[in-house]
Amino acid sequence: MVKVKVLSRNPDDYKRSSKLDLQKVQRNYNPQLHPFEVTREYQRAMNAAKLNRVFAKPFIASLDGHRDGVSTMCKQKNKLNSLFSGSYDGELRHWNLTTQKCLWKAQAHQGWVRGLACSRDGQHIFSVGDDKTVKQWSTNMSSDADPINSIVTKSLYTGVDCSWHDDIFVTCGQTVDIWKFDKAEPIKTFKWGNDSVQSVKFSPIEANYCLSTSSDRGIILYDIRASVAVNKVVLKMKSNVAVWNPMEAFMFTAANEDHNLYTFDIRNLSCATNVHMDHVEAVLDVDYSPTGLELVSGSYDKSIRIFPSSSNRSREVYHTKRMQRVTSVQWSMDSKFILSGSDETNIRIWKANASEKLGRLAPRQRDNRDHNQKLIEKWGAHPEVRRIVKHRHVPKSIYSGMKEKREIKASIGRKEHNRRMNSKPGSVPIVAERKKNVVGQAVQEDQDE
Repeated sequence: MVKVKVLSRNPDDYKRSSKLDLQKVQRNYNPQLHPFEVTREYQRAMNAAKLNRVFAKPFIASLDGHRDGVSTMCKQKNKLNSLFSGSYDGELRHWNLTTQKCLWKAQAHQGWVRGLACSRDGQHIFSVGDDKTVKQWSTNMSSDADPINSIVTKSLYTGVDCSWHDDIFVTCGQTVDIWKFDKAEPIKTFKWGNDSVQSVKFSPIEANYCLSTSSDRGIILYDIRASVAVNKVVLKMKSNVAVWNPMEAFMFTAANEDHNLYTFDIRNLSCATNVHMDHVEAVLDVDYSPTGLELVSGSYDKSIRIFPSSSNRSREVYHTKRMQRVTSVQWSMDSKFILSGSDETNIRIWKANASEKLGRLAPRQRDNRDHNQKLIEKWGAHPEVRRIVKHRHVPKSIYSGMKEKREIKASIGRKEHNRRMNSKPGSVPIVAERKKNVVGQAVQEDQDE
C-alpha cells in the first residue's frame, strides 16, 4: 500500500471571517531574521514625531460676546461643559462650551468683576467687584435676573473662592474673611499687616486650608480653624495668584511677576521644589489639570504655556496674532481642554494635547496613537527626535525676550564665576535656583496673647 503525505492547514489561520477584516500576516519574531529592526523603529519614531507636529492644531473655538476684556473665569464643578466669565465692565456670562453659546448674562457689578467662584454643588456662583459688593447668583437663572443675595461690604474685595467640602466661601481684600452662605457677616477674619491680599484659594483636599497672595510679595497659608495665619513665605517679587495641586495635598504653585512659576511644599517653604521658567513677562494666572500632572499658565507676553508639574520647561506654547494679554486660564474638568480669557474680549478653547484627534477613535486608531506615543517616549532623547518634538515657532517679541533673558542669565553666571574665582574660598557660595528668589519665612503671633 502506497503511503501518501498530504499538507493540512487550518483555514482559520489565514482566512478572513469577512471582507472587512484585515488580511492576516504571519510573522517570525526571530531577531536574526530582522537585522534592521532598530533602524526601522527609529524611522517610525521620526515619522511619529513629524506627524504629531503636522496635526498639531490646538485652537478649537472662540467665545465672543463680552464688550470689554475678560478679567476672571471659573468652572461649574458638577458640569463639564459649563463656564462662567466676568469682564472689566462688570458683566457676568454663563457659557455652554458644547454649543459655544451664552446661556445668560447679567450686569453683576459697577466696574471690574474681581473674582468668581462656584459652590461645591454647582448651584450657586459668587462674584466680587469694584462696587464693594459680594453677590450670590443661581446657575440656572435667566438673563438679566437679579442675584439671590447681595452683601455690601466696607472695603473692596479682590478675590473669592468656595470650599470643596462645606457651604462656606472666602473673600480677600484688606482682610481675608470666611463666610457662610446664609450669613451677612463674616464668621472669621484674618489680617496680617497693612498690605492687601490679591487672591485666595481653598484647598481641594484639605478642607480647612486656604492660600493667598499679598501685595508685600508674600504667600500666606491659613488654617480656618485657627485665629491667625499659619505660615508665610516672601519672594523677591510679587505673586499674582497661587493654586493648589488637586492630587497632592501639600503642593501649590504661584505665578510670579519675575516671569516664573514657583512650586512649593508647605512642609518646607525655605526653597521651592521646582521653578517653571519659559515666559518672558509677568505670569498673570495659573491652573492645574484635574490629574495634577500638568499646569497651564497665562502671561502678560500674550502666550499660554503648559508645564509638566515635575519639569521646569514647558512642553507646549499657544499663541495667536489677535490674542492679547492673557488674564485668566482654566483647565477643563475632563483634562482635555484649556480655556483662556484675554484683554481683547475673547475666551478661547484649546486642546490640552495639540495633535489629539477629537471624537471617538476606532480600536486601530487608538492602538496606533498609543504605539506612536511609546515610540516618541523611547526615542525622545535622540537629537533628531528631540529637535522635532521640542521645536516651536513663537512671535518675534517672545523670541527676542527669550534671547535677551539667556544673555542676561549667562552674563550673571560669568560674573558670579569670576567673583568666586577671585575671592576667598567659600565667601561667594553657590545658591540653587530654587532658593535664589525666596527671601524668607514669617510666623504670625497669636492675637489673643
